[in-house]
Amino acid sequence: MSAHNLFASLPNLISLGRLILVPVVIVLILQPAWGAAFVVFLVAGVSDAVDGWLAKRFNLRSELGSYLDPLADKALLMSIYISLAAVGVLPAAIAIIVVARDLMIMGAVMVSWVMDKPVVIRPLLVSKLNTLVQIALATAVLFAKAAQWELGLWFVAMLYLVATLTLASAAAYLTQWLRHMDIY
Repeated sequence: MSAHNLFASLPNLISLGRLILVPVVIVLILQPAWGAAFVVFLVAGVSDAVDGWLAKRFNLRSELGSYLDPLADKALLMSIYISLAAVGVLPAAIAIIVVARDLMIMGAVMVSWVMDKPVVIRPLLVSKLNTLVQIALATAVLFAKAAQWELGLWFVAMLYLVATLTLASAAAYLTQWLRHMDIY
């Protein structure tokens, strides 16, 4: 592979690296190795920013990248929520809400493709806020566990905020999809 091709593929390789970090962070949470899990999560977050910056700055966007990047992001975030619920740090209901929303969106997109009515998903403001708060909660919990801090009132408030925004985002996307599919 030439240096030019390697550079052109760099955003996709970084996204693949983030996908590889998913099982690593799961194992670290399940052990539990909180400090290492927090560091791996931070590395994954930085890699997301770097691959996006490279793709935009040097016009290295690709069709593969348009699938890999969000796949890596969703796989990481869903895995963290599931793992944190599995070890009893997060309520199972929060993990279920977060994962169900993403599965609902992916299922709607697939149904649209199968029915030959492809839908274009554009991030909504509520969805961007939702993602930000989900990432903030995961980061704060991993940091708190690594620092051996108590999960106090801030934790409870963030749980309610994540649940509210996740449900609002799911409802907004479902409404858009139903309109697109001419259901109402």
